[in-house]
Amino acid sequence: MADVTAPEGVDAAAIAEFVEHAKAVERELRKVIVGQHEPVRQVLVALFAGGHVLLEGVPGLGKTLLVRTLGDVLSLRFSRIQFTPDLMPADIIGTTIVSEDLDGRRALRFQAGPVFANLVLADEINRATPKTQSALLEAMQEQTVSVGEATRPLPRPFFVLATQNPLEMEGTYPLPEAQLDRFMFKVQVPFPRHADLEQILQRTIRPDAADPPETVADADEVLRMLRVAREVVVAPHLVTYAVRIILATHPNEASAPAVVRQYVRHGASPRGLQALVAGAQVRALLEDRFNVSRDDLHAVAPPALRHRLILGFEAHADGVTPDRVVEDVLSSVPVPRP
Repeated sequence: MADVTAPEGVDAAAIAEFVEHAKAVERELRKVIVGQHEPVRQVLVALFAGGHVLLEGVPGLGKTLLVRTLGDVLSLRFSRIQFTPDLMPADIIGTTIVSEDLDGRRALRFQAGPVFANLVLADEINRATPKTQSALLEAMQEQTVSVGEATRPLPRPFFVLATQNPLEMEGTYPLPEAQLDRFMFKVQVPFPRHADLEQILQRTIRPDAADPPETVADADEVLRMLRVAREVVVAPHLVTYAVRIILATHPNEASAPAVVRQYVRHGASPRGLQALVAGAQVRALLEDRFNVSRDDLHAVAPPALRHRLILGFEAHADGVTPDRVVEDVLSSVPVPRP
């Protein structure tokens, strides 16, 4: 087990168990996923912080494979929804149907949709219309589904891992801002490097080149890990620092850097602050620490904030990206003294 020193009053054994399981999950994922070290780490940080993840990249980079493998490693009930332009909300959450028993009596019965799972893969989510995309809003925020007059709870734990193609690709729809905000992280999956491409090819032509992943934890263990992660210490001056980072993304704030005032229309929401701190707590544990540091906040800031910044037309014309804005914010906000 990792040597993580716990503060007084905190279960040191639970912390060590968290670190052991989390690193085992990461190790098993790397048996299947070639390269992509940072995306894999970011997905795990969001998962163990209890959040949903949006994975963006061109087709063929292993986004779907990553989510499927994660379901196997964690022994979670897995469900895949292929988003298409003709997909309807009832295809996701389910619907009420008329059923008939052996005696011929008819009754209304709820037919659960694929969202009733622990790990839901929303594949190519931006190929569906905004109406269908919005069917996930309640599920992602409240972990419930409302059909008619009934509200039904979803299994626990519940995670949505969605993949999307870049918006400039044909046949895609932008996700509503309200739904983007419900994703804890937006993870960008880059194109593999030369060495990674060679290894991918070797695994393709030699199916036995890689060991199959092993199951590391189950749903109950994941729920325990989510509770442990929230106990990681965040010093008061770092709480203040995280709040200042979020405020600096708003163009009407005096602390906003020039790039924010010029290019940003709307800054990060309070959910962005929660994602920033919760992600930093998990990263601290994965780095064998039980207290959040400035480096943890900086490491999770891009995936936590990039999809929450709404840029103006000027930004697109000048080639200014959300990551550039986040970078300028981090460099301009001073860290308060303890």
